[in-house]
Amino acid sequence: MYNSFAAPQAKGKAANDIIFAANALAVADAAAIGAENVTNGTIGAILDDDSKLVCLPTVEAVYRNLPINEVIAYAPIAGTPDFLEKVQVATFGKSRPNGFTSAVATTGGTGGIHHAIWNYTEAGDTVITADWYWGAYKVLCLDMGRKLDTYKMLTDGGTFNLPALTEKVNALLAKQNSIMVIINTPAHNPTGYSLTTEDMEQVVAMLNKAAEETGKQAILFLDAAYIDYAGEKDAVREVFKALDNLPERVLAIVQYSMSKGFTMYGQRLGAMICVTSSEAAAKEFFEINQYTSRATWSNNNRAAMRTLVQIYSDDALLTAVEAERDHYYKMIKARADIFVEEAKACGLPMIPYIAGFFLSVPCANSQAVCDILHKDHIYLVPLAAGVRIALCSIPLQKIPGIAAKLNDALKAVEAAKK
Repeated sequence: MYNSFAAPQAKGKAANDIIFAANALAVADAAAIGAENVTNGTIGAILDDDSKLVCLPTVEAVYRNLPINEVIAYAPIAGTPDFLEKVQVATFGKSRPNGFTSAVATTGGTGGIHHAIWNYTEAGDTVITADWYWGAYKVLCLDMGRKLDTYKMLTDGGTFNLPALTEKVNALLAKQNSIMVIINTPAHNPTGYSLTTEDMEQVVAMLNKAAEETGKQAILFLDAAYIDYAGEKDAVREVFKALDNLPERVLAIVQYSMSKGFTMYGQRLGAMICVTSSEAAAKEFFEINQYTSRATWSNNNRAAMRTLVQIYSDDALLTAVEAERDHYYKMIKARADIFVEEAKACGLPMIPYIAGFFLSVPCANSQAVCDILHKDHIYLVPLAAGVRIALCSIPLQKIPGIAAKLNDALKAVEAAKK
């Protein structure tokens, strides 16, 4: 008889990540029959058309040439002051919102999501996100004694479903002291969808109305991890104009990650940035999130901070990095173009794809669909709402035919039900 030593809040927890599990199957198959015979569409990182993990050349050069003290020394818990300023430039570009902003360094994007849930929701609260969502959102909520609820992200016409979100917000604000809404945009993981500036303006207005009517508060958390591969750099950042002069009852938090924009996945650095109409709220944001950093990971990666600062302080370096990002954005887009065209040709349903690492196909039994694809040595990620395809990791020459095989698998699963 096993006697558990775990405290009640820890018992039964296990990190069985479906993405890493799917990738493990692909890796095992590649080892058995050769990588050239396997299509691995599970990895959320950029692989080139030779299936090699990409690092932006200029980022690598800057990182490798840092003085050793900038690599090994501690950084301040909140992040170095120059990083906290330059990361806001990297995040907002020409569309920095009017209002008070404040930044705190985080362990990648995940760290900021953790801090926001911990510091801006109460034990037992429910956080809202779309029905298509990154699975870690739920893990983070549950680990901290919160819940995650979803709304249908898109209308039947393929537009952002504000009414569905509004209904969820109003229902939860009747029970809670505040509401947190997580929206992953632009280049949404896992669908490649993006909200427009008008969509975001309507979200802010809705949250403000709900907060005003109840005398409560709303936190809008924008997970912008994929922004540097979401399209033309200035155009995609115009969505932040919707955060101009926020109402006093609405706090926005924008999460930036160096994992994608700098191809520094394992260095685990990002920043959470608040936007508010209140100087006191911005000061509070800095203090409470710095405190939570001290209580969790303490310091972040100084070398990654210095890499971002050097690049965003040197026009030539930044121009080179932006050209490299554009190259890989176009590489992923070329893969998406083939998939989308073939999906239309065979009638495969899919969520409207705008940009980003992933696209998704809705279906009821995604695991069964993925199991069928394994027979063709194609590995994708089964999610609750459907199947995720990591365009970022599939070489261009392996894209043709995936849509048709996926469509056949969908039909086979449907036929088996009858």
